[in-house]
Amino acid sequence: MGAVFSHTPALFGAVHIGALVLVVLANIAAAYRLRRLDEERLLRILHGLGICMLLAEAWKQWFCYVYLFDKEPNLWFFPWQLCSMAMYCSFFIIYLKRKTQTAVLAFLSTYSLLGGVIALVLPYDMLRPQIGLLIHSFAYHGAMITEAMIALMILSKRYKKEKPAFLPATLLFLIMAAIAEVVNVISHVILHDAELEPNMFYITPYYPSTQPVFHDIAVKCGIAAGIAAYILVILLASYGIFMIEKLVIRRKT
Repeated sequence: MGAVFSHTPALFGAVHIGALVLVVLANIAAAYRLRRLDEERLLRILHGLGICMLLAEAWKQWFCYVYLFDKEPNLWFFPWQLCSMAMYCSFFIIYLKRKTQTAVLAFLSTYSLLGGVIALVLPYDMLRPQIGLLIHSFAYHGAMITEAMIALMILSKRYKKEKPAFLPATLLFLIMAAIAEVVNVISHVILHDAELEPNMFYITPYYPSTQPVFHDIAVKCGIAAGIAAYILVILLASYGIFMIEKLVIRRKT
């Protein structure tokens, strides 16, 4: 269970590239299998993926506690990152009213998709020597891409009667980010230790961002400027994805 690589896998090394190839192939196969399913079955598959992700998250928390943190309390992997939102959204999707469902589906196909792709391409915190943890990380983020694809399929089926809007998905993202900041503040007040505290959404107000580029902005211009730039880039990139997807759906319908 606690098996490790002889060396920590390198960014764009054999392990990283191999994992990316597997994720791409798995999603191509999933797209082929799912392409003709109706909306109800797609929603149930999305819900099933949410259940699997929640179970995988429970395993990850146990694994980190036992093998990564030597049974010492540590909130670094507290499950409220942007990428964590996919498992909550997909799990609850079948219990939501249609209008709320559409907003969540738009979130999954934009903000969640962006988070999943960036995490897979630049997996700085995922390339760890623990084999089990690395497999979990790539499988989880690969499932996020699948969920985004399913969400887009459902939105395309709803397009004639109910066009997806970006604003509700953005409000959902901002609420999630606000909760993340509350978690960051409360944990800092209690723990006051950068090695034990979570950095949810990478927007803690107490330390410069650990994300490339935004770390430099935080160091030079202040932490608040780094956070503002980070949120703004996520908003703009997600909006770009939304507009591209909207164009694709429009042409398809």
